[in-house]
Amino acid sequence: MAVIAHYIDDFWTLQCRLMRFIYVPAPHIAVVISEVLVECLMDWNIDRKLSTLTLDNCSTNDAMIERILDKISPRSFILSGKFFHMRCCAHILNLIVKDGLSIISNAIEKVRESVHYWTTTPKREKKFMKTRGQLNIPYDKKLVIDCKTRWNSTFLMFDVAILYKDVFGRLVQCKPQYKSLPSEYDWEMAKEICHRLELFYGVTKLFSASSKMRLGMEIPSMLEDNDVDDENA
Repeated sequence: MAVIAHYIDDFWTLQCRLMRFIYVPAPHIAVVISEVLVECLMDWNIDRKLSTLTLDNCSTNDAMIERILDKISPRSFILSGKFFHMRCCAHILNLIVKDGLSIISNAIEKVRESVHYWTTTPKREKKFMKTRGQLNIPYDKKLVIDCKTRWNSTFLMFDVAILYKDVFGRLVQCKPQYKSLPSEYDWEMAKEICHRLELFYGVTKLFSASSKMRLGMEIPSMLEDNDVDDENA
């Protein structure tokens, strides 16, 4: 378990420090995790300086918060613990996107299979880039295969693969073994998915920023820009 502290220094710059990286023995239940975390807070003498504790959105963490509040009085916290338990926005966003992608997994698979085929060996990668050059496609990004458990990697895979749609179409004519060419419908779905994921990807990067304190201002702006794009589509 990693315990990370975020705080604002004297120059109003958001700082981030890894306080402790702890091995937590199984079972990873609320009782065990809460004891380890409280011990860490006490060791660093910050149990009376906390404002919030940000955690992944799961029932174990909910139970852990209750146990921590039994050990440390809420009066010790900033604002009497009013905002003590904060659910990680990036984790919630991750759950939302994964749930959505599971519904349209078939549309993703064809593009994934194609990218996987042309990134399996250096020889295929070389052939792919050679064909790109023959078609005078003005991009030099390499294909990237995604990790199925990381939706942001799926966005990056689509973002590059869409640029080379014509290359895939050309290669299917000269490589009989290549049998996973996405259909026009698959490509349209890929573009739509990529467009939607781009918003979530941008918001996740804002959530993960280590030196900015303008999320409340920037996220509404991103959402407004996306609404404009939808209206113009």
